[in-house]
Amino acid sequence: MTPSARGHLAMLLFSALVAGSFSLGALAANEIAPAALNAVRFLIGGVVIGAVALATTGIPREAVKAPWRYLVLGGLFAAYFVLMFEGLKTAVPVSAAAVFTLTPIMSAGFGYLLLRQITTPRMALGLSIGAVGALWVIFRADWQIFREFRIGQGEVLYFWGCVSHAIYTPMVRKLNRGEAPVVFTFGMLVAGFILLTVYGWNDIRATDWAALPAIVWITVVYLAIFASAATFVLLQFATLNLPSAKVMAYTYLVPSWVICWEIVLGHGAPTGLILVGVAMTVVALLLLLRNEHD
Repeated sequence: MTPSARGHLAMLLFSALVAGSFSLGALAANEIAPAALNAVRFLIGGVVIGAVALATTGIPREAVKAPWRYLVLGGLFAAYFVLMFEGLKTAVPVSAAAVFTLTPIMSAGFGYLLLRQITTPRMALGLSIGAVGALWVIFRADWQIFREFRIGQGEVLYFWGCVSHAIYTPMVRKLNRGEAPVVFTFGMLVAGFILLTVYGWNDIRATDWAALPAIVWITVVYLAIFASAATFVLLQFATLNLPSAKVMAYTYLVPSWVICWEIVLGHGAPTGLILVGVAMTVVALLLLLRNEHD
């Protein structure tokens, strides 16, 4: 398997794990402050990834050089997660998910600005088809739901979080100096935890950790290990082998994966019309998966 193919496989798994964070996160969103939740997930994720790094590649002294790089990356991802949960306090999930689909296009723009990565006509076509397909899924193939879409304060907050997410992708390739993905991820998680602890110290102190319901801890553990630590490694690996636009194109698969999660959780299956949107996201990915100079 070529490095490019492994990058695509990493992002396929990435999109499935991220989708789980939407379904589970919705169950715990109103039980804990965003900064406190994310500080804990970064802490647990850092411990897990740190242990994996020590057991595999080790943490070479060179990786500690220029620690500001980890602060930049940790700050970008911490900002995304905090703004996502802050936005979801007032934003309707449908509207927030629509904002999320803007991330790949923004990532392509930042990929050009930071790395001079060119989005070819076929990649642009794939991004466009994927965006339409994702919106089709998000709005449940219902024109009335689309017409009722309104931009509120929550959507604006989440949009800036998505901007952080979009900048993060090309920034990984720009700042990486040959460190293994697991080592680079560990540094980013440590930096993110420090920044979140400083920013959310009052929320952390005010949280009654012993009284939190079980679903919160289940969600926190999932977010920390699967939707944070594992996805960070997958994203780091993919961005070192694929252009930013292709990496973030997998964002379009998230709504489809959310449907699978919702079915598993017993929340029902989608209608036939919604599956048209799922098919469009698959077509978009097939366009991006075809051999092309990266």
